[in-house]
Amino acid sequence: MTLQRWGVLGAGAWGTALAVAALRAGREARLWAHRPEIAALIAALHENPDYLPGITLDSRIGASADLASMRDCDALLLAVPAQHLREVSERLVPIWPQGRPVVICAKGIEQSSGLTMTALLARTLPGVPVAVLSGPTFAGEVAADLPTAATVAATDAALGQAIVEALAAPRFRLYWSGDVTGVELGGAIKNVLAIACGIVIGRRLGDNARAALIARGLAEMMRFAVPRGAKPETLMGLSGLGDLVLTCSGRQSRNLSLGIALGEGKSLADYQAGRRSVAEGIWTASVLRAQAEAAGIDMPIATAVDDILNRGAAIETAIGALLSRPFRAEG
Repeated sequence: MTLQRWGVLGAGAWGTALAVAALRAGREARLWAHRPEIAALIAALHENPDYLPGITLDSRIGASADLASMRDCDALLLAVPAQHLREVSERLVPIWPQGRPVVICAKGIEQSSGLTMTALLARTLPGVPVAVLSGPTFAGEVAADLPTAATVAATDAALGQAIVEALAAPRFRLYWSGDVTGVELGGAIKNVLAIACGIVIGRRLGDNARAALIARGLAEMMRFAVPRGAKPETLMGLSGLGDLVLTCSGRQSRNLSLGIALGEGKSLADYQAGRRSVAEGIWTASVLRAQAEAAGIDMPIATAVDDILNRGAAIETAIGALLSRPFRAEG
């Protein structure tokens, strides 16, 4: 399988960083931007000042707002926000040949349908080979060639290995996995938990509380994902625990930053006003809570985040509810 020409759909920070990583691995890379002005800026300045300022882009990274420009690529990296993946994938139908792979690089669950990203693409792009790339990956650090490791998951082992061989580099280490469910759910759930960690930081509840929340959040992730087929070792790996620790600790995390702002007293509307970046946990929280309740799975942290974001709960009330839960055996 020859994977030399890569198209990256989504010219935000992560998509731009992936194009840089692909070029660094010796591949060709071109970006598709939803907004024509972003494509024009990248072409003119060799920089993405709106989403990844300060990173000089190689002139060989092309940028276009025409989706048809991706037609002759060998593979696609789908770095559009999770809630927009359906629309973009439907637009790919007349353009993208069935035999060529796409790699999902978004972390989330579609709010309107409750579908994971791979389940969504199975409906919109049937017959197209699909993989998932996920892990502890801040875009700015990837673009700056700081050491990073992530996971590529595919049910077809040969496809997963081919993607790793095409995109990996000494400072962008990729590992392949057959556990698509575990890799997807780990990446989606950690966004919700990061908002909770941010609230802890914003409320100045201390590092003990943040560490406890990460550990108990991991337990919630396991309770939700393992019955759906995820492997525990995947959730303890890069795309689960690794990504959870990063996004609950590093202030480059959009979900953590949102939680901090909420904890400091800002409203969700005020935080979102004028922001271009997306905190996927806002949408994942409600669908995660609904699916957990339908399955009888106890996820108090995710429920508290949904209460705060979507049900008007006061932060102090949600924290009080968590702290007043009955004492029990750890597990």
